[in-house]
Amino acid sequence: MKVLHIIATPRKHESHTLQVAHAFLGRLHNRYPDLLIEEMDLFDRDLPSVAGDNIESKYTLMVGQRIDKRHQESWRHIELLIEHFLSADIYLISSPMWNFSIPYPLKYYIDAIVQPGYLFRVEQGHAVGTVHGKKMVCITSRGSDYSENTPLHEFDFQEPYLRAIFGFVGITDIQFVNVQPMDWGLELREMATTKAIETVYALATNIDWNGVKTELPPPPGLESRPI
Repeated sequence: MKVLHIIATPRKHESHTLQVAHAFLGRLHNRYPDLLIEEMDLFDRDLPSVAGDNIESKYTLMVGQRIDKRHQESWRHIELLIEHFLSADIYLISSPMWNFSIPYPLKYYIDAIVQPGYLFRVEQGHAVGTVHGKKMVCITSRGSDYSENTPLHEFDFQEPYLRAIFGFVGITDIQFVNVQPMDWGLELREMATTKAIETVYALATNIDWNGVKTELPPPPGLESRPI
């Protein structure tokens, strides 16, 4: 069983988000000693372009045509990123809230991997997600409290977006742990962190994390190759 830890914070050792994420991973590894944990630090990773040749390839696939041979080498970098994403059984996203939403490297990563014929397909004019049998945990930290029934709840575009985009591709088993508020003083920050760690301990302990990986057919017009 493999966890892909997608890190979308630049703060590293100072990150409250990662503090909670590491608590979750530690408890999960204690429960499943053979668990493979792989990190993808988006602030330290060079991601393939989603413009130029690759945007042309995307729209070529959208209409069910074959990718032009001139574009296949460039598109292969997108494929490798997608294959790496699909190799995991569990996804852990660690992301602070930035301007009510997600940090730009996470949005860029999502734009790179959510491609037709890979994470979704188009059937009779409708998009159908193809990523099934996976689980996801999103650990976020927020400066203020964006919980339901608070004045700031309507400004939370982070959780709704992540639920929407990953639900779109078929990942509907998503747990959110929102560490908040973090900027209202040391006492509230420590209380929020302690509560979040207790929550992730419960998630790691009480949920059956064993999952079945989904094998996808090759995308239209291009054979899938192993990494």
